[in-house]
Amino acid sequence: MTIRTFQGMTPRLGERVMVDEASVVIGDVVLGDDTSVWPTAVIRGDMHRIRIGARTSIQDGAILHITHASEYSPEGYPLSIGDDVTVGHRAILHGCTIGSKVLVGMGATVLDGAIVEDEVLIAAGAVVTPGKRLERGFVYAGNPARQMRALKEEEYAFFGYSAGNYVRLKDQFMAESDH
Repeated sequence: MTIRTFQGMTPRLGERVMVDEASVVIGDVVLGDDTSVWPTAVIRGDMHRIRIGARTSIQDGAILHITHASEYSPEGYPLSIGDDVTVGHRAILHGCTIGSKVLVGMGATVLDGAIVEDEVLIAAGAVVTPGKRLERGFVYAGNPARQMRALKEEEYAFFGYSAGNYVRLKDQFMAESDH
């Protein structure tokens, strides 16, 4: 029951996607090519859509959800994640937009309507408050998350390294499960 249909919507998986059997993906969810979903992650597209790009890693215990349409949020907020994103262990992404080449640190939280541009590093434990916009090229940390400094060259390089590393690891896991 890892992949679950809800109200007629079944998650759609790109090519070479790994969804660990100890995780759950529900409803209106699209996972891009070479994406990995690790143990105990929950991706719940039950009242709005979730779109996750290619080569993105959703690590252990991460929770991904949406904001439904209501009198408090007339359109609601889907969850959108770009390509080459690493979502750290126990991170929470709720009804927000995450660009490409982003690192969401372990235990970080990004809330409703927040927009994270491409090439951003969100430190472990940071809390991105509702509606906040994180500008490209910076590190953000704290509660509430604040811009700390510009990214260093090695941090820009790390985005691609991290995405590639998790694609390789996913491939190893998939190869072993085929035996």
